[in-house]
Amino acid sequence: MAWAIGMVVTTLVIAMNIANRRQMAPQQTPAAAWVDELTSLSALALAYLSPMLAALAAWRRGGRLLRATPMVLAGLAAFIGLHIGIESVLRVWLYPGLVGEAHDLAWLGRDGVGEVAKDVAIFGVAFWISYHMLLWRASAPGPAPRLALPETFDIQDGPRLIRAAVGEILAVRSAGNYAEFMLGDGRRPMMRSALAALQERLEPLGFVRTHRSWLVNAARVTGLRPAGSGDYAVELGAIEAPLSRRFPDALQVLRRRPRG
Repeated sequence: MAWAIGMVVTTLVIAMNIANRRQMAPQQTPAAAWVDELTSLSALALAYLSPMLAALAAWRRGGRLLRATPMVLAGLAAFIGLHIGIESVLRVWLYPGLVGEAHDLAWLGRDGVGEVAKDVAIFGVAFWISYHMLLWRASAPGPAPRLALPETFDIQDGPRLIRAAVGEILAVRSAGNYAEFMLGDGRRPMMRSALAALQERLEPLGFVRTHRSWLVNAARVTGLRPAGSGDYAVELGAIEAPLSRRFPDALQVLRRRPRG
């Protein structure tokens, strides 16, 4: 969506540039104006991916832009290189046949600084739009976690079968070859199972993987507390579960306010 917005705006600007080229550069032929603007548009179609990937990298780091600075700077360098490089190559290739003369690369020396300044501004706007669209997408209401689930989940605790209401399961923690279920009434039954296998069964019921060793019931979360270095503590009544910075999608899900 951000790419489409950028291309629509750029196309409108280029159309105005072509219409006003007689006043802006009367010495330039119409063919040269068309080639210059359309090669710039073609280069931007690919270059626009750079600020969007940089915005995605920043968002996946929990919105900590300082931590994403190297990725943003790398995206800016890629944007400038792709825009100027692709349009220059295309002009060198197209000018002889369409304009009837060789393209003069000396424009880079004359206008290079101004071109780079424009690219920095365009990158900044595209990055800002992409990043805030990701924030909007993350904050948009998704499927509502169910607070009062009629379903039950069978926990095979040794020879004993415990049929627990899904809404009463606060969290599940990996314990070697077993998984420990933390129930709302204080019980802690153990089931021989890998956490990944339980995740496949519990995720459709509103559970979220917050750590390599933890699943939490999103509907039972009562608070999120920063724990330093990008990590969080997930409060589930009387217990807490860790939320690792390696699971940024889980943080976005748990920040949503459940409906119902």
